[in-house]
Amino acid sequence: MPHKIGFVVVSSSGHEDGFSARELMIHAPTVSGWRSPRFCQFPQEIVLQMVERCRIRKLQLLAHQYMIPSKVEFYISESLPEYFVPYQAERFRRLGYISLCDNEKTGCKARELKSVYVDAVGQFLKLIFHENHVNKYNMYNQVALVAVNIIGDPADFSDESNITSREKLIDHYLGHNSEDPALEGTCTGKSDYISPLDDLAFDMYQDPEVAQIIRKLDERKREAVQKERYDYAKKLKQAIADLQKVGERLGRYEVEKRCAVEKEDYDLAKEKKQQMERFRSQVYEQLQLHSLVDGEPMRRPSDLPAQPLAHSASPHHQQPVPSLLQEESAPESRFAEPFLQEKPPAHALGPSQHSTVDPSPRATDLHLKTHLQSVPYDERPLPASRKQPAVALEPEKSDSDVSEPPRGGAAGEPEPLTEKALREAGPAVDVLGESLVAGAYSKTWSYREDALLALYKRLMETPAGTAKEELKSMLRTSIFLVRRALRDIVTPVFQASLKLLKMIITQYIPKHKLSKLETAHCVERTIPVLLTRTGDSSARLRVIASNFIQEMALFKEVRSLQIIPSYLVQPLKANSSNHLAMSQIGLLARLLKDLGTGGMGFTIDNVMKFSVSALEHRVYEVRETAVRVILDMYKQHRAFILEYLPPDDNTTRKNVLYKTIFEGFAKIDGRPTEAEIRAQKKAATEEAEKRKKEEIKALQGQLATLKDIQAEAQGKEGPSVEAESQDTQGGKAAPPPAPEVPDNHYLDNLCIFCGERSESFTEEGLDRHYWKRCPVLTRCAHCKQVVEISSLTEHLLTECDKKDGFGKCYRCSEAVLKEELPRHIKTKECNPAKPEKLANRCPLCHENFSPGEEAWKAHLMGPTGCTMNLRKTHVLPKAPTLPPVRRLVA
Repeated sequence: MPHKIGFVVVSSSGHEDGFSARELMIHAPTVSGWRSPRFCQFPQEIVLQMVERCRIRKLQLLAHQYMIPSKVEFYISESLPEYFVPYQAERFRRLGYISLCDNEKTGCKARELKSVYVDAVGQFLKLIFHENHVNKYNMYNQVALVAVNIIGDPADFSDESNITSREKLIDHYLGHNSEDPALEGTCTGKSDYISPLDDLAFDMYQDPEVAQIIRKLDERKREAVQKERYDYAKKLKQAIADLQKVGERLGRYEVEKRCAVEKEDYDLAKEKKQQMERFRSQVYEQLQLHSLVDGEPMRRPSDLPAQPLAHSASPHHQQPVPSLLQEESAPESRFAEPFLQEKPPAHALGPSQHSTVDPSPRATDLHLKTHLQSVPYDERPLPASRKQPAVALEPEKSDSDVSEPPRGGAAGEPEPLTEKALREAGPAVDVLGESLVAGAYSKTWSYREDALLALYKRLMETPAGTAKEELKSMLRTSIFLVRRALRDIVTPVFQASLKLLKMIITQYIPKHKLSKLETAHCVERTIPVLLTRTGDSSARLRVIASNFIQEMALFKEVRSLQIIPSYLVQPLKANSSNHLAMSQIGLLARLLKDLGTGGMGFTIDNVMKFSVSALEHRVYEVRETAVRVILDMYKQHRAFILEYLPPDDNTTRKNVLYKTIFEGFAKIDGRPTEAEIRAQKKAATEEAEKRKKEEIKALQGQLATLKDIQAEAQGKEGPSVEAESQDTQGGKAAPPPAPEVPDNHYLDNLCIFCGERSESFTEEGLDRHYWKRCPVLTRCAHCKQVVEISSLTEHLLTECDKKDGFGKCYRCSEAVLKEELPRHIKTKECNPAKPEKLANRCPLCHENFSPGEEAWKAHLMGPTGCTMNLRKTHVLPKAPTLPPVRRLVA
């Protein structure tokens, strides 16, 4: 059954600050989505990687109100494109495109939801955005995308579903009906059924926690239908319908609260927060009253650890929600009435109201109404900590925690510190007070966040004349609480700790003129914890932690300390998580571009040792990043980098990574790569063959002309002889008769290479002569082909089957086995070759002799010529030359 597919953003052509493409990984009412840079060049592109290879059934795009692309193209691929993996390139396959309306009819106050049905298999999806529609609001000619949704099923399961469909078809014709008619229209009755809960409109306008509860109720409804508990299914259906309205109302409250925070109207924000809590509490009491959930109080989604979108997006991959649904404990008849007594009011709730959305899976275009003031609420830069996409769990409480109220303290105050916490945080209590530290240790995430924000405010308001010792004490106790909060599993608390840490380093320490030792203390106490969080299971937390480390390393107060680079070049541990390894080397690659190797913590030695060791890592992405780091280092330092790599030979190039590295070096140097050299040699060989054929054709034409001249001369010789005979009889002296001229078959029985003529040189005899005796020819010891000795070197380098095993010596210009070439060049024992115009070079005796074709015959066949030619052991009878044609005297 198709369901929502999780994805991550692999790359994008660019984005405006605060509107990264990674925002597309989150589906929630408050997301801002992706926005292209101002006055960007088109087309813009985004590449998404799905969590697994799957068959895509449906794509959904939620467009912006006024930053609307005229056209969006879709491409799919099984693997990374060429610019990510140079040696494993696969081009994207185009699926098609959609056109988006210019939104003039709505005055740019609506967002278009486009749904496209496709059937394509792959793991990488590329979106290409073309020029924007022009309107008065889009002053910078940008395009934007609020959200994207992918619905499909694993590719491996698609084939199984086809088999199942064939089996069902056979059963249908045989009269075997194994399906319950009551299940028709459900996911068990239709293999291609797409749940409305997987629709993009559902997640974009629902409170995340309520959305999770709705999904669990929907699962229970399907189970009830399968068990024929139709009254219970009817009750669940009514509950889901009412909860959808509740979720939309809570989503509106959340948006209004964020707008108030953005305007720094904290009284209104607090009012909205309390309003949400009251309404949520009433709804959950109704759920518990009708036995739909257990008695444990439900928690806010932001109280809970964020789960990857890949698991929380679909009913097939859901994490446990904080309240588990129970079996009904009363007769089914008691569930006939609606369970919600209070319905959400229909009046508008602020400046950013959305109309109720029918998330039908067959809707192709959907306009969601918004009211614009100066700027729509979803276009304002909202704090990242307010974009929690999925339900996550607080640490589980024991039975005593559930049954007992918080010790001491009135309602709305954090519980007192335990004895263990007092012992651990004693110095912090003495400096900051028990109330603030109790909030930082509270089991309620909102108190923990409030404590950090209160500490932020206190440090900002500390007067400049405060004693140094007091300032240092406040700083060190603050770092103690920050270090604890950095381990928090709740995103708002984690982000509040980052905000506090940044303020301490960039404002508190410079303002009070504290020493670098305090800055070093802040960094050394927090960077190990931050690096650990870059390996978190939540993709969002990983990104936040990595970005903050990169930002902190570039602080002018931290850059000179060179602390962070020293942590990043530590060797990767074999037992570390994949995410941690990818984050560490990714951070190193990004910071290396910003800091370089000029005395900011990175050196050629520590970076290269780290990168070469990373080439052996088990994770593919780590190895690829290491290759990019090495290539970047080579661009700057060239020869120094080669000292850390094995020699460039055939053995090393069997490793695909090293082959990629050395070919990258060649491109950087402007040298041809191995593939380009092979192509050049092939072209040279083809050109030589073409030239040889043309020479042979010209020679054949000359021979034909020669035969014609001989035939003509022979025809005129007869009358001349008769005249001379008559003169002799007449008493006059006659010249001696000329020797017999060869007939028209002058080339018969002749070796055209060495010039030997023999009656045994039939077609078969000539083959034996070429193979064993001709002194101008030889057999290649590696491919057994008969070649001319004069072209043996060229044959070994360009034509021989073993040509890849030979290299050319730059001194003697001869072919030498690559394994022996380094030693051959190093010893310098070879006889240097002269230029081709000045001398020929014999590959047998390695001597230089006079140039020209005839010199080759003299060298290879003469008694004082080549001493290494084993075929010149017999006397070669020469072919008779043609007699000169005598001029006849008239």
